[in-house]
Amino acid sequence: MKVPTRSAAVLTSGTANAAKLLVAALAFTGAYAGFTAYGNATSTARPATSITLSAQELPVKAPVQQLAAPATAGRLTLSVMTGGGPGCAKTYAARTLITDPGFYRWRLVRWSPADKSWRTYLSDHDGFGTGGRAAEWRPRISGNPGWYRVELTADGGRTVRSDRFQVSC
Repeated sequence: MKVPTRSAAVLTSGTANAAKLLVAALAFTGAYAGFTAYGNATSTARPATSITLSAQELPVKAPVQQLAAPATAGRLTLSVMTGGGPGCAKTYAARTLITDPGFYRWRLVRWSPADKSWRTYLSDHDGFGTGGRAAEWRPRISGNPGWYRVELTADGGRTVRSDRFQVSC
């Protein structure tokens, strides 16, 4: 009588594991194929449904924006955009004409009664402007009443300021 060796036991258990994995893989593949075939066999084309779309034309009651006079060099013109939003939210359009090429920066400043000075509220580095180009910035003020003005500072340090304006809610 022959005694089984350790390597024979390992070989037998490895073969058994491989056989179990093969059976599991075949079962999974069969289930997937059956499910796919079932899904294709039972799916029928849906009947076509016609949809009728309708639109109604409404007249424009007010222009989208009300811009001030055309931009002029050395002067900032300011206007309020229509449809600012709920409550105190308003968007303003500040425009000017850039005469010298260079970088420029916009600032919205607010009057501080405590300090009796203008303090920066918003700022934007708009970039490089070429001579004869109109520049426009649209700052938005929401829920902060007070006195404001817009400033545009060019590369050379020259600052153009708008007239002051009051925001109230």
